[in-house]
Amino acid sequence: MKDYDDSIAFLGHWGRFQQAVFFLLCASIVPNGFGVFFTVFLTDTPLHHCLVPEVNLSQAWRDATIPIEVVDGKQELSSCSRYRLDVVRNLSAQGLVPGRDVNLTDLEQEGCVDGWSYSKDIYQSTIVSEFDLVCSDQWKQPFTTTLLLLGVVFGSFVSGQLSDRFGRKPVLFATMAVQTFFTIVQIFSPSWTVFSILFFMSGLGQISNYISGFVLGAEILTGNVRDLFSTMGISLGFAVGYMLLPLFAYFLRDWKSLLLGLSLPCFAYIPLWWFIPESPRWLLSQGRLEEAEAIIRHAAKINKVEAPQVIFEDYSIYYLCLLRLTLSTGYFGLSLNTPQLHANPYISCFISAAVEVPAYISCWLAQCYLPRRVSVISFLLLEAVSLYSIQLVPQSLSYLSFALEMLGKFAVSASSTLMYAYTAELYPTVLRNTATGTCCTVSRVGSCLTPFLLKLGLYFKYLPNIILGTLAAVSAFAAFFLPESFGQPLPQTIEQMFKLKRWVTKGTHASSYVHFISILVYFINYK
Repeated sequence: MKDYDDSIAFLGHWGRFQQAVFFLLCASIVPNGFGVFFTVFLTDTPLHHCLVPEVNLSQAWRDATIPIEVVDGKQELSSCSRYRLDVVRNLSAQGLVPGRDVNLTDLEQEGCVDGWSYSKDIYQSTIVSEFDLVCSDQWKQPFTTTLLLLGVVFGSFVSGQLSDRFGRKPVLFATMAVQTFFTIVQIFSPSWTVFSILFFMSGLGQISNYISGFVLGAEILTGNVRDLFSTMGISLGFAVGYMLLPLFAYFLRDWKSLLLGLSLPCFAYIPLWWFIPESPRWLLSQGRLEEAEAIIRHAAKINKVEAPQVIFEDYSIYYLCLLRLTLSTGYFGLSLNTPQLHANPYISCFISAAVEVPAYISCWLAQCYLPRRVSVISFLLLEAVSLYSIQLVPQSLSYLSFALEMLGKFAVSASSTLMYAYTAELYPTVLRNTATGTCCTVSRVGSCLTPFLLKLGLYFKYLPNIILGTLAAVSAFAAFFLPESFGQPLPQTIEQMFKLKRWVTKGTHASSYVHFISILVYFINYK
């Protein structure tokens, strides 16, 4: 039996057919760059204080109604309390002057019973100001992002199963439709509860289409072109969307306008249904030989080469529920923390996105010339060292801290992308989308915890970076035990998968050990 790559070698690696598939799939990934990271702007908390209603108060008392608090050595208006309005009104009516006739520290305080006033210096509105997710309800702000990521968890797992059952192409477009539809519907949410439910639903399509597009391209393309696509190509498509996000957010500062602006371009992808083919590898794994040959013959026609009379021999199909697990704490932790890194969140988000471009270029070079384990371990150690070093930088050198965090973001972006390509190389066609989807499912469990992990910085500023750096260091050690796939063809069957060096096929305890170690390394490196 000929290998799949050998069977379609007559097509070449970079004909017009492959070029169309390459660039169209990369373009389909651009909306994923908006993806989860639009929550950076959507759920950001503007400066706020208790609303002082229009009552009969002197200007001096109106200015003094909100207590002054010291936060990080700076004086700020209290966010969650004010002096009792009835008391302040009586003092104002008596003609007393605050601070001169009345000691403000002696006055009784109350909560924001009339609501809040939000600064519009940066945003016209966010869901925090829309639904008052502050003070006693501030827990809802990180929980909102967690709900989106829980949708991603469920969607990633289900989409992987559906993709191996019904095909890569239908699931790619179905998940894009789910993401777009529910994002638009969110605009009409009358309450935080309704918004959160719809946010979960939109998460079902987030990243699921990335996985389907990634696997589809990895199975259609061959040779160095596949390496280019699975590392730099698809990732640069993601980075382009990520870099466009702060541009959209800068001009659309109302959360409803932002959601609409990010959703409408997705309708431009509908015509791609007629240009992106199904995976011939998947069709072969399902025994649909004629359909697979029809796609390859159409590709031969586009590439202006002659196809042989018989393209594919009979391929055997094996099923095995072999799943590897992942988690993306490092990537999401550094990405979602961008508003805290710079006074201007738009600049901060753009830099965080732009640093991924050289990361993906480095990843592609590593994919072409270096063994997979060496590449992954190197990037993980770079991430760990960068994050550990931040706490050693004096507060006066804030830009050095920022540079180190971006170096960590560079490393985790590169290692995350390598792990996508790594997984595609380890698993056979009959399991590839299920394995990738399941890995991504567990990764989202970790990313669901990321918003709350970042809140640990309120208790000790460097604690999130220490945790992320430690996980990266542990994963670098664990990566040593993964099988090496550098220079090997994509496995079509389970037997071919187990021929990879370091796969343990005998002995339950040894096999379990390899899977356990795999869990640890994947805990950090999936997007």
